Amino acid sequence: MNDDAIFQRLNTEREVLTVSQLNARARSLLEDVFPRIWVEGELSNLSRPSSGHLYFTLKDSKAQIRCALFRQHASRIRMDLRDGLLVRARGRVSLYEGRGDYQLILDSLEQAGDGALRQAFEALKTKLQAEGLFDTDGKRALPSHPRRIGVITSPSGAAVRDIISVFGRRAPFIELVIVPTPVQGRDAAPQIVRALQLADRAGLDALILARGGGSLEDLWPFNEEMVARALKACVTPTVCAVGHETDVSISDFIADVRAPTPSAAAELLSPDQQAMLHQINRAHRQLLQCMKAHLTREQLCLNNLRKRLRHPGERLTQQAQKLDDLEMRLRRAQNQRQIQLVQRFERLQSRLQARHPGQRLGLLRQRIEHLELRLPRAIDRTLEQYRQRLHGTSQTLHLVSPLATLGRGYSILLDQQGRVLRSRKEALPGQRLQARLSDGRLALRVESDFDEPHTLSLLD
Repeated sequence: MNDDAIFQRLNTEREVLTVSQLNARARSLLEDVFPRIWVEGELSNLSRPSSGHLYFTLKDSKAQIRCALFRQHASRIRMDLRDGLLVRARGRVSLYEGRGDYQLILDSLEQAGDGALRQAFEALKTKLQAEGLFDTDGKRALPSHPRRIGVITSPSGAAVRDIISVFGRRAPFIELVIVPTPVQGRDAAPQIVRALQLADRAGLDALILARGGGSLEDLWPFNEEMVARALKACVTPTVCAVGHETDVSISDFIADVRAPTPSAAAELLSPDQQAMLHQINRAHRQLLQCMKAHLTREQLCLNNLRKRLRHPGERLTQQAQKLDDLEMRLRRAQNQRQIQLVQRFERLQSRLQARHPGQRLGLLRQRIEHLELRLPRAIDRTLEQYRQRLHGTSQTLHLVSPLATLGRGYSILLDQQGRVLRSRKEALPGQRLQARLSDGRLALRVESDFDEPHTLSLLD
């Protein structure tokens, strides 16, 4: 039922509505006009029944509104809720028909202003950015033609169905490997880390980390530090597709590529089948053109070679003539070489005869006989020369010998040690001396020393 129909029905004056009909129409109108809104206010009248649902009132200084947070959403709330807490709630405006109460049906609740989760998000973002985990230099390009892609998500969520649908439409030939993991709740982060490590070791071409939209609490596992570091450690190129286009998570900054939605991630990794067929057809046409051009060139080359080709018989005849010519040249060269060797042998033989040892020995024997005749004469002549030289030397020695002086009446005085006395000062009275004469020796004793020398007459 659209809005126009509702207001048209309300303008009918004669229609009488029951209370249930009125409340139903009011509820439908409110839910259509306010599908999902954010409201900020202070908690009050907080109630926690055993069903797990939460009921409370949001108020400000001028107004208040009842709120309901059902169990499936209340279990994801990480805050310590208490009266007086300023919160920011997301949900749809509705009406509880049983009592006619105007209320908010909530699906998300966070601390107002800089909420705790938002503060934790910004703190972790600042820390990882300072460590360089967001740097684009280390980002890897996605494969252009992947064969196997891993999808890390909940096997029962809408994200996996969207991804499978896109791949089935665009690239059904790509194999998808679903790595199931919880994507929501307190225990989801360790399971996502384990799934990332398992998929990274599987040798896949790319990984898609995906889940559908949700509140900040719903998406919080993808803001955990352990998930961010596991995603950074992956060797396989990664695509992060968490939440809707406006949702941003820490994993979006870490992954190699961020996709606004899971369907967009599938489109990034799935080449369009029609585009690929068009590209293949264009490449096929280009290949045919290249082959035709190549065959045309080869045909022209073949025709030219065919014109230049000569009959094998003619070629063999020319080779036979060349062989005969080479054979005759070889024979002439052999004969000429043989003549040269014979001539060289004769020359060497003549030289050998000229230098025969018998001839050499005969010449040496003649020379020995001639030298034997010359040797006695040379010996006699040499001895005579030495004899004459000895005689002349003896005469010269006799002339200068002291013995010749002694023969003329002189003597030589010697002390007891055999030293020659050259001065009277070397003799002392009573000292015994020896006098050497030309024919022997005399023993003497010095009696006195005369001061005046006694000069002998040269005539004596």
